[in-house]
Amino acid sequence: MQRLFTADFWRGILDQSIHWIIDALPYLAVVALLALLGNRLISFLLTRVRVIMLKHLKDASTIEAAEVGKRIDTLLSILKSALRAVLWTIVIMLVLRRLGIDIAPLIAGAGIAGLAVGFGAQELVRDIISGFFVLLENQIREGDVAEINGTSGTVERVGLRTIVLRDATGVVHVFQNGKIDTLSNMTKGWSAAVFDLRVNYKDDIDRVIAVMESTAQEMADDDHWRPLLLSPLEVMGVDAFEEDALRIRARLKTRPSQQWSAAREFRKRLKKAFDAAGIAFPRPQRILAWETDRETSSVDSAES
Repeated sequence: MQRLFTADFWRGILDQSIHWIIDALPYLAVVALLALLGNRLISFLLTRVRVIMLKHLKDASTIEAAEVGKRIDTLLSILKSALRAVLWTIVIMLVLRRLGIDIAPLIAGAGIAGLAVGFGAQELVRDIISGFFVLLENQIREGDVAEINGTSGTVERVGLRTIVLRDATGVVHVFQNGKIDTLSNMTKGWSAAVFDLRVNYKDDIDRVIAVMESTAQEMADDDHWRPLLLSPLEVMGVDAFEEDALRIRARLKTRPSQQWSAAREFRKRLKKAFDAAGIAFPRPQRILAWETDRETSSVDSAES
């Protein structure tokens, strides 16, 4: 304790501090600066890679460019996270080594700990492997509208461990890749609005179909909807004979994620077109028949 109050002790502490500041501090400052520059460089290079890759799509169709753009964004996001993890791992090792800490035992211990954790983290490994194949097979991308395990929403993030969905009410759902049983991508390549239209038996089917096709064509001629529709209305014909109506099925192909807005617009226009053409939608009805002759004969037989 007496050494704490001696001038030699504090002189030694001061000399060591000055030596550390002169020797180690500039090194650590340079490492930190290089780390920040490396982080900026990773972002810059990946941005340039994205621009270059998108330029190669300039001759492709708008749909193909949008689809490939989604995949590029997803893969570059994963690559950026991986590169940053490697960068900061190297920085931490350099700092520890400069501080006089032997990193060889740390690396060996990390390997043993990683092996032990691997046995206990089989679920994590399964999630990562499943996420790798999701990305490799291009099953889903950021911005897609998908249904996962019965929950629908917009894909906000695709990672090696989880997929994040946000539904129409704003609720965020996080799914582990290894626990995804069913995955339905509703906006990959192209989308379609399917209509099951019920009409009266007395209506002329050919006339009804003609009104539907002309309405879809008017919509396709609109400057706003023309780039969003991929083909004319596809009328599949009479799909079923129901109790009080005929059901006609039709399909309208659209760009990805545009099927819902296109369906709403088509229904609005079709209602106006049907009203103008005098075509009424069927109302629920039921026909009751009384078999009076059979009832009368039954009563006479009972009396005799």
